[in-house]
Amino acid sequence: MRATRVVRDTNGGVLVEVTVMMSIMFVVILGLIDFLFLFYQWNAAAKAVQVGARIAAVSDPVASGLRDVSTAMVGASVRPGSAMPAFTVTCDGANRTCGCEGACTGFGVYDAEAMNTIVFGRGSKACGDADSFYHAGMCDIFERITPANVRIRYTQPAPPAGLGYAGRPGGPVPTITVSLQNMPFQFFFLGDLLGFRNLQTPAMVTTVTSEDLHSCSPMLAACDSIRSADR
Repeated sequence: MRATRVVRDTNGGVLVEVTVMMSIMFVVILGLIDFLFLFYQWNAAAKAVQVGARIAAVSDPVASGLRDVSTAMVGASVRPGSAMPAFTVTCDGANRTCGCEGACTGFGVYDAEAMNTIVFGRGSKACGDADSFYHAGMCDIFERITPANVRIRYTQPAPPAGLGYAGRPGGPVPTITVSLQNMPFQFFFLGDLLGFRNLQTPAMVTTVTSEDLHSCSPMLAACDSIRSADR
């Protein structure tokens, strides 16, 4: 009899229902906030990669000596003015190394200073101190980006698709691809729920055509002093 009364007793039922519904509502609301922040990170990362690719196109290459490859390869097998042989140089900021495939052997030394220019901006080694868009780096757009999160690939397609020519004074004209790596999304509330903490930001790949692979025009007499001032 007493057990039957307990089962049929509805006192406090509303409190239980409210507790359950409020728990669900809090998870939904906090989840929405987290996902809105996720979309902000996604958009900021995509814009940062675009900025990084643009800086890389007009700055010293991360693969030290790459801009000299077009003149250095001129010899018995490659005549001046002929099409540039194909090559691919990939520079990984996490490992601080550059790997070379094709006609670029010996030009894959990692230049940390050149990577810092792309990530932190011209004349800077920290985030958030850019006083103009010209001086802004990738981490000025998305503050979580470090050199270890950036991968840059310089690609010279096989003839006749590639630009430039052997012996070109301004160096080769490869396509430059900038992407992100090893950067998980940051969650405030859902980090420990359903493995969200391990959700990685996509690579956000951006590819552009290089220009002079110099931090300033190689035709300027004061180029070296300008480059030194930028760094």
